[in-house]
Amino acid sequence: MFEDIRGKADLARNIDLIEVLKRAGGLRDNQDRAKWHTCQGVITVTGQKFMNWTQSVGGGGAIDLIMHLKEWNFRSALSWLLENLSSPVARSPEYVGSKPTAKRAFTPPERDDPNLPKVIDYLRYDRCIPTMPINMLIRSGKLYADKRCNAVFLLLGKEKKVVGAELRGTINSRWHGMTPGSKKGLGAFYVKSQNTKKIVLCESAIDALSYFALHPDCTAASTSGAKPNPAWLPLFIAKGFEIYCGFDNDETGEKAANKMIHLYPMVKRLRPTKHDWNEVLRS
Repeated sequence: MFEDIRGKADLARNIDLIEVLKRAGGLRDNQDRAKWHTCQGVITVTGQKFMNWTQSVGGGGAIDLIMHLKEWNFRSALSWLLENLSSPVARSPEYVGSKPTAKRAFTPPERDDPNLPKVIDYLRYDRCIPTMPINMLIRSGKLYADKRCNAVFLLLGKEKKVVGAELRGTINSRWHGMTPGSKKGLGAFYVKSQNTKKIVLCESAIDALSYFALHPDCTAASTSGAKPNPAWLPLFIAKGFEIYCGFDNDETGEKAANKMIHLYPMVKRLRPTKHDWNEVLRS
């Protein structure tokens, strides 16, 4: 009996996560095809791994995903998958019969300078971000290209220690995510002007750059998802910074912003006039 359950679990675990999201009622984002809106918040998928940006939790495999979406136990999730998706899509051998891997230590992606012009073109022409902040970030080392032609936005913590990285695909696969092991609670990607006490919090590095391009008299920081309570936020509040929550103009952004303001009443809502700040910039 145990062997039978284990075999079924191995089969169900490798069902394609996109098919699971479709069957479970997830809605694909119109602007970012890697982003899904679900009852648990915004989820992105990379292979058989998923990340819930709203709750800052992730996992691996179809069973984990359904347990997360439905708040079910293992047996309920397995039963639902076998009943609703009985013909699983085969995955690559690294996923077959495997359990979600343990969290690994953060290692910054390796730089690949020959790919940098492609990253710059993406930011400049696809995202309409001006050359000045792009060059400023490249000179500081907070922005570079990796071997997959991703734009790498480094998260800096105490004493400017690198604690993580946001990744943004710039060529065939326009996706975004985090480098494994990134510690969002210890730092953030940000772009700033000198001598400012105004901080605007955005959901992504692209949005932070976009807001800064529109309003360069501030510090624009990314919370790497609609995270209402980043661990570093109270430090800046205690230092007297004026904090604005500039999360997306959608249900997820509103819920996270309201929760942040409930936790920290001094935070003010700054809502983009379109879906996000990059849409505002491009318009």
